[in-house]
Amino acid sequence: MGGGGALISVYPEELTFLFELDKPCYCNLKVVNNSEHHIAFKVKTTSPRKYFVRPNANIVQPWDSCTITITLQAQKDYPPDMQCKDKFLIQSTKVAASTDMDEIPPDTFNKEVDKVIEEMKLKVVYTLPSGSSDDSGITSSANRSFRSGSDDLTMLKNASIEEIQTIQRLKEERDTTLQQNQQMQRELDVLRRRRSRKSDAGFSLTFAGFAGLIGVLVGLLMSLIFSSPQATA
Repeated sequence: MGGGGALISVYPEELTFLFELDKPCYCNLKVVNNSEHHIAFKVKTTSPRKYFVRPNANIVQPWDSCTITITLQAQKDYPPDMQCKDKFLIQSTKVAASTDMDEIPPDTFNKEVDKVIEEMKLKVVYTLPSGSSDDSGITSSANRSFRSGSDDLTMLKNASIEEIQTIQRLKEERDTTLQQNQQMQRELDVLRRRRSRKSDAGFSLTFAGFAGLIGVLVGLLMSLIFSSPQATA
């Protein structure tokens, strides 16, 4: 999904980073010009020391697009509850076609009476990379546990991310086993009902089948007897 205004659209509307300790993480953002004008944009963030944005400002030609690469610098610790409060702001405005893309005037995004400055806010989402025990599902489940207000909250507050993952994995395995058992029980009930309905007619159908087979064999035997040549004296 993407969000947008009259001038530009941005895809996606959330910045999702596959969070790994001690490794930089990347996210691409596409800015699409929805107008027949040249549009200048600028990217701002509430945590400029954590992110590299390239380019952080540019001009997009009419009906064209631009891809931005946002890099989350390597982090030493997991954020609390895997929640991120960082925000990004993208400002956009019309500029003259002759404006130099490499040197956007510093007053381009100053809010003046006769200038329209569109602003779009994007939030940041951290997820764990999949491939080890379905961590992405564990992350969402862990977040729900933290917000649930249940007795588990006290325990999980002081737990490490590895302990949280283990707890959620065990819960998911338990739920999967229960679902499989319920499905098997339903299938057994269906089979029992089918056998019950067919049991009354089972004997008669089997007897009729054997009787028919015997009749065919007798008919063939009689045909062979009567069609065989008579012995000559």
